[in-house]
Amino acid sequence: MGRDDAELNLGTDLHAPLGQNRPAARQKSRRFSPAVILASVAVLVVLGLSVYAMRGDEALKQVASNAPASPPEAAQALRPEQNPAQPSAGMPLSNPNSGANVQRTMTDDGSVVTKYTPRARGESGPVLLDTQRIGQDPRVAAQPNEALLEDSANGRLPIVGPDGRRPMDQYARPWSGARGTRIAIVVGGLGLSQTGTQYAIRELPQAVTLAFAASGNSLQRWMQEARRNGHEILVQVPFEPFDYPANDPGPGTLLTKASAKENLGRLHEAMGKITNYTGIMNYLGGRYLSDANALEPVLRDISRRGLLFLDDGTSAQSKTGPIAKAIELPHAFADLTLDGQLQSDAILKKLDELERIANRKGTAIGVASAFDESIHAIRKWSEEAGQRGIEIVGISALAGESAKP
Repeated sequence: MGRDDAELNLGTDLHAPLGQNRPAARQKSRRFSPAVILASVAVLVVLGLSVYAMRGDEALKQVASNAPASPPEAAQALRPEQNPAQPSAGMPLSNPNSGANVQRTMTDDGSVVTKYTPRARGESGPVLLDTQRIGQDPRVAAQPNEALLEDSANGRLPIVGPDGRRPMDQYARPWSGARGTRIAIVVGGLGLSQTGTQYAIRELPQAVTLAFAASGNSLQRWMQEARRNGHEILVQVPFEPFDYPANDPGPGTLLTKASAKENLGRLHEAMGKITNYTGIMNYLGGRYLSDANALEPVLRDISRRGLLFLDDGTSAQSKTGPIAKAIELPHAFADLTLDGQLQSDAILKKLDELERIANRKGTAIGVASAFDESIHAIRKWSEEAGQRGIEIVGISALAGESAKP
């Protein structure tokens, strides 16, 4: 084989461009160690984060340049040194456009403490229920005001609250406040008969005051129902009559021969039977009410507890008036007993007489017992009295107005 043939076979054509007409060379495989791979990934991550940070700074600058100016209050809160009206360190800041009072207080070290408190509502805001006002809201009338109660061996007794609020005011039935002709009607003896009590609470007008006998049954239950139905209530306490013991008012009767301590204990036992009442009413008691020495400690305790006292007016010798006036006890006397004759027509005539007294004096008080005839007559008369300009009010509205603080 000649030289030329040998050069052609070896593919060493000197006249061809370098690298052409040559068979492809076999590529050698390259293997990278794990360390090299990890190092490469780390470098890429670092480079990526650097680029992201640079782009993020530019984006934030662009947003800041396009954002509207901060509101004045925000600038004042965040940059107090640029606000001439800014209080000195330690003074509170308030945002007037907030739904609440926002107070930001700067401390000496430059930090800011923020405090949020409710803002006072204007007349356009929601109505808030004040359960402590004079004349309890009907929605909570069956619940006692805990601030007007104290625990005792005889149960929970009424007291004047820390703010001077009296149970007489808290549990009073609200009335119009007009100084027209006003009449209070008090129906006593509730709690002695279940059916009679239920009938009286259901049928009598709300403005009629109900007196619960201290010796009655289920008094707390009946009290709650009466209060939910809008009635003002009293506790009817038995006092010694002239013909005692032939005429016995029942257990717990206050007696002239008993000590003041014993009588106060019996009074407190009667008081502890229920809550939410405005005062005390006597049941019988001609002899006791005429004995000033026996009567004064009892009336003084009633006064101290922020209650009123209603004398049913059946004893001409009663000393409740001068004693109550001397100790500034809110009190009242009934003008008429309405159901001395247990007939509807007779009771209606007594109610008409009560109206004549009220027209003459401006006010009048009538008392009755929870008999069906009495309840029926009072309901019928009350419906007509309103059309004649008579306002029926709770007994607290007429009890010793001059004695109120």
